Amino acid sequence: MILGILLCDDVRPELQTKHGNYPAMFSELFSQVDSGIVLNFYRVMDGQYPESLDECDAYISSGSKFSVYDNIRWIRTFEAFIHQLYQQHIPFIGICFGHQMIARALGGEVCCSNKGWGLGVANVKLNRDMVSQHGWLTDPKKGYSLLVSHQDQITEPPKDTIVLAGSEFCPYAMTQVGHHFLGIQGHPEFTPDYSHDLIQLRSDNYPPQITQTALASLSQHTDHLAVTLWIINFIKLRHLSFSR
Repeated sequence: MILGILLCDDVRPELQTKHGNYPAMFSELFSQVDSGIVLNFYRVMDGQYPESLDECDAYISSGSKFSVYDNIRWIRTFEAFIHQLYQQHIPFIGICFGHQMIARALGGEVCCSNKGWGLGVANVKLNRDMVSQHGWLTDPKKGYSLLVSHQDQITEPPKDTIVLAGSEFCPYAMTQVGHHFLGIQGHPEFTPDYSHDLIQLRSDNYPPQITQTALASLSQHTDHLAVTLWIINFIKLRHLSFSR
C-alpha cells in the first residue's frame, strides 16, 4: 500500500538534528506497525502535489503551525485539494491541522478555542455506540491517549460527520466524515521526547501552569501504535470499497 503524506509544515530547525523532520517521524511510526507500507511525501506548503491522485492509495496530512482559516495561498489551495479528495472518494486521514481542514473544506467551522492550549498527553473517550459499528477500530478500549499540540479546534463539524471520540476539552477529537475521511486531533507521529523539547522551546507562548501540566503528562502511556493500526485498517477497508 502506498500512502501520500501531505506535509503542511517543517519541524523547527532547532529540533531537527535530534528529532528529524516530519518525513522521518512518519517513516518511523509506520515502520513499527506495517513495514510493507510505502510513503510518498509531498510538500504541499511549497505547492508540491501528486501529478495524479492515483499515485497513492490514500493520503495523510501532517500538522502545522498555521491555522486552516489563515488567508494564505497554499492553505486555500490545500483546502481545495482536500475537497477534491472527498469528491473523488479517495481516503484521507487528517492529523491535527488536517483534521481541522476536513471540517473547513467540507462546510464545518474551526476557530481558536476559548479553552486554550491542548498540550502534552490528551486522554479521550471513544463513543462506544459508534465503535461497535466500525470493524477497523480493532481491540477498542474505553478511550485512547495521544500527544497533542493545538489551540484551534473544530467547533461545528460538517454534514455526515460521525464523532468517534472526544473529551470535555476537545469534543471532536476523532471524526469520520462520509465513508472515507478520518480526522484525528492528536499526533501519533510525535514522541514524548519531541513534545518535551517543543513545549520547552515554545514555553513563552503558554501560561506557566499549562506548560507544567503538559510536561508532567509526558510520562503517561500513549496509544500511538494502536491509533496508527486503526488508520491503516481504515484505509484498507476504504480502498477496497472504491474502484477508481
